[in-house]
Amino acid sequence: MKRILDITQKDLTQIVRNRMTFLFLLAMPIAFTLLFGYAFGGGGGATDSRLPVGWLDQDNNHISQGLQTLLNGSTVIRLDVDPQRSPADLEKLVGNGKLSAAVIVPAGYGQAAKSGSPIKLTILNNPSNTSSQTIQAEIQAAVNRLMNSVQTAGMIANNAGSAASFDGSLDIALAAWQNPPVQVSVTASSAIKQTDSKVASMAQSSPSMMLQFAIAGLLTAATVIVNERKSRSLQRLLTTATSRVQILLGHYLAIFALILSEFALLILFGQLALKVDYFRIPLATVVVALAAAACISGLGLLIGVFARSEEQAIIFSLIPMFVLSGLGGAWVPLDATGPAFQAIGHVSPVAWAMDGFKNIALRGLGFNSILLPVAALAGYAIFFFLLSAWRFNRVSE
Repeated sequence: MKRILDITQKDLTQIVRNRMTFLFLLAMPIAFTLLFGYAFGGGGGATDSRLPVGWLDQDNNHISQGLQTLLNGSTVIRLDVDPQRSPADLEKLVGNGKLSAAVIVPAGYGQAAKSGSPIKLTILNNPSNTSSQTIQAEIQAAVNRLMNSVQTAGMIANNAGSAASFDGSLDIALAAWQNPPVQVSVTASSAIKQTDSKVASMAQSSPSMMLQFAIAGLLTAATVIVNERKSRSLQRLLTTATSRVQILLGHYLAIFALILSEFALLILFGQLALKVDYFRIPLATVVVALAAAACISGLGLLIGVFARSEEQAIIFSLIPMFVLSGLGGAWVPLDATGPAFQAIGHVSPVAWAMDGFKNIALRGLGFNSILLPVAALAGYAIFFFLLSAWRFNRVSE
């Protein structure tokens, strides 16, 4: 065991002296996490995703105001009201895309609706806007509700024999649409974690950049193994009582300690600075980090054993970084892709590591949700190590 730890200590000393280690394992992951997190998550906080629709009421009647109330409660469109705008202004805003559509209520609309012969609204939309039909359907639904409320209020007023009761009855009928007697309540499962756009984006970019640059940082560790062979230190080491397995384990533990240290620092940074909830289930996050570090360390050992020069070590480190990160959802979440690409993406161990971290920090799932990703990462770690051992035996013969 002492021989293994001596090799580990020697490797770590050489690796830490290299400035590239700090650059790839800490500086660049933090910088790119912030860059991608803020680029795709904005400044954080809740945003109104409803379609902006201009509103101009030329009638200013109690009935037209009721229509405005109904549209204000829409989950599809958001009324953009400015009394100073003219129809020409609205048409211009719709044309240049600043508004998805605009609604103009003509004069006399309320009186016509009350008499049972409503005047059509003027709806301005851009034919190139794919959401125009959705907007029109939402407006039509509000108009139908308004007309039903007007008819109800008219019947109540006629039975009461008082025209003054119409407005009050209309308000009651319109309010009933906001609070119907029969409602469908949608409750999110406690297994689904609710986050704003900024936190969700950081929960994607934090583990993705951590994993991506952990692979990129393997070039320094691989270079140590390459230089060991070039300087013939390996050959001299093999003449001692140190076995090949001990040499491999010593190199492996050095890479593992390096990667795990990077994960610990970046997870702590993500939790405290970026509000990514890695500590929601601390043990689960630790297990995923250990499995991911074991997998990436096996890849680093494999690169060091296969590379014959420092240039090859760089190439063998950067190519897996781009390929495995791209396929594994480090750049674009696999959730946003189709089933076929998701299946292909899980050929990459990065995809499994991302699943493990995001199941805890973003999706709000339990400890059991990490078992499959951890098993996959452990399988990759064993495969990489065994392949490294086979190659090392051939090289050192």
